[in-house]
Amino acid sequence: MARTRFDRSDHRSSLEEDAAETGSAKTDSVSTVTVGDRGKVTYATYGDPDGAPVVVLHGTPGSLVFGQLFDDCAREYGVRVLAPERPGYGRTPPWPDRELTDTGPIIAAVLADAEVERAGLIGFSGGGPHALATAATHGDLVESIDIVSGAPPWSQLPEKPAAQRLLGVLATKTPSLLKGLLRGQTWAAGRLPPSFVLAQYTTAAERAEIPRGAAARVRRDFCEALATHREGFAAETRLFTAPWEFSLAAVDRPIRLWHGDSDGNAPLEGVRRLAEDLPNGELRVLEGAGHLTTLLRSRERVLRDHGCSDDE
Repeated sequence: MARTRFDRSDHRSSLEEDAAETGSAKTDSVSTVTVGDRGKVTYATYGDPDGAPVVVLHGTPGSLVFGQLFDDCAREYGVRVLAPERPGYGRTPPWPDRELTDTGPIIAAVLADAEVERAGLIGFSGGGPHALATAATHGDLVESIDIVSGAPPWSQLPEKPAAQRLLGVLATKTPSLLKGLLRGQTWAAGRLPPSFVLAQYTTAAERAEIPRGAAARVRRDFCEALATHREGFAAETRLFTAPWEFSLAAVDRPIRLWHGDSDGNAPLEGVRRLAEDLPNGELRVLEGAGHLTTLLRSRERVLRDHGCSDDE
């Protein structure tokens, strides 16, 4: 069977176009840390280098480019954003037999490298379960948590979205097929307008609300995440459709859950149940917002809560 080889150069021109669209947002630094005997993780720094530290956990898929969506607001509100790539995405190699609870040691290594003792956590979409796992297993590292458009436990969804059901089957039964589909999707995303990627998270009406710069960053994040590895997506899809290996009762940090009532990727009802099961969970519902527009509407308020004001 003929195979199409894909590498980073295939979508370089589109990423250069995205860089022009994104304007001032740039990666202040990129670092790589070793996490015990598990492997290496790459992270980027954005925002105010002297600000209050916040770890931003990308979605599924995602990369360190995701942190660019917070850069301008982080500078305004005095927040230092640390944006790690989880194993199997972007520049971070896959780890064998990865679990949600591996995120705690990852965050610990990133914070140690950044010379930070404690930080806030922001988890978007598939980053939500990873943020909760970190708080459950390494709560001493966490100030507070914001979950934006977060994925709830599979068991708490009264109706499983068809797309997630299909992806779960592919990730479990035929991961090679899933990775091949992702390779082709990434190839197309690098050549087509950002709307190709946005269509996975938004309706046509929502896409009209998304600024061009934000749309370009979302596409660039998607392409960067899957350009080299696809194992991260396959592994996390398996994890999300299986029972979580930590107790929600162990998450004792303050948690704000920001969720749109029009989110088709992570239905609101499952997040309501999640909020009820968390000891310190507070659900904030955004009317008329979907999966991605919830992030864009809430990010300023989220960073303002974590940031350093001038009169402190």
